[in-house]
Amino acid sequence: MKFIDQANISIRSGKGGHGSVHFRREKNVPRGGPDGGDGGRGGDVWIVATGRSRSLIDYHQRRLYAADDGQPGGEKGSSGRSGEPLELKVPLGTQLFDAEDGQLLADLLKEGDRHCVAKGGNGGWGNLRFKTATRQAPDRANPGQPATVRSLRMELKLLADIALVGLPNAGKSTLIRQVSASRARVADYPFTTLTPNLGVVRHRDVTFTIADVPGLIAGAADGAGLGHQFLRHIERCEALVFVLSATDAEPPAQALAVLRHELAQFDSSLATRPSRVVINKADVLGPDAAKEAQKLSRALGEPVLAISAVTGDGVTKLLDGLLPFVSKEAVKAPTPTWSPNS
Repeated sequence: MKFIDQANISIRSGKGGHGSVHFRREKNVPRGGPDGGDGGRGGDVWIVATGRSRSLIDYHQRRLYAADDGQPGGEKGSSGRSGEPLELKVPLGTQLFDAEDGQLLADLLKEGDRHCVAKGGNGGWGNLRFKTATRQAPDRANPGQPATVRSLRMELKLLADIALVGLPNAGKSTLIRQVSASRARVADYPFTTLTPNLGVVRHRDVTFTIADVPGLIAGAADGAGLGHQFLRHIERCEALVFVLSATDAEPPAQALAVLRHELAQFDSSLATRPSRVVINKADVLGPDAAKEAQKLSRALGEPVLAISAVTGDGVTKLLDGLLPFVSKEAVKAPTPTWSPNS
């Protein structure tokens, strides 16, 4: 299924049904009174979050949605049928904005979260409502209220505990395949990942999610490369894993500086988000991988771990280091020292 994380749609609630002007017409009742019923209420439009949806692609293909109108009132005081409400299902993590003024209307995070974006119009009163002691035969009724029409912008932000951050071709997709059942596309060229991938990881009886998102490049915060389409998906993550390639021409320390700068430019809070740093493709460097990790660790003043997403070397230690960020039960698991390849 194609991944779409933004969509603009127009929605319309149901119109209220008109009230009825009607008088009793029965044999032997020459002066039957008013008996026109009320119109039915128009249907509301609701946006509902569900874990069964993963993309906004349905709303990319179809842009106009309308709830049912209320039916007009009938005779003998009968009310018109109310319009059925319309429920539009969206993935967990979808934000709703008013397309005209940009106001955030709702942030749907949990299964079943719902927000009414357009109220249906009330039905009009029938002439039975207007009968009084001094006005026995009213010939008036109210029209139903009009529908509510508005434009919405929907944005999906992935709900993941951990985000893998790295330059193109750093091996993030290979890593997520190694630790989860994700079937992320893997190839040896930049920007293999063009859409986010979400993997579910179970490690030491703790289950959490990891997001593999398209690689960053310098200027991403200003829209270069995949720009904001990437950065939006890491805003909700509890922690980041900076994945550096041991085989790229660009030194790992320089690559890390680029990544952290772009995150800070986009959202200053991302610069202070808990993080781990790993050098991937240790299988290519062999014994030199541990030395490279130690060298970078001394330069940065923080632990750096050498891993191989292909062979799995160091991956268990990486997952152990992520447990404190994703589970209160993680204290039961051994706490890693995180000295490179110790």
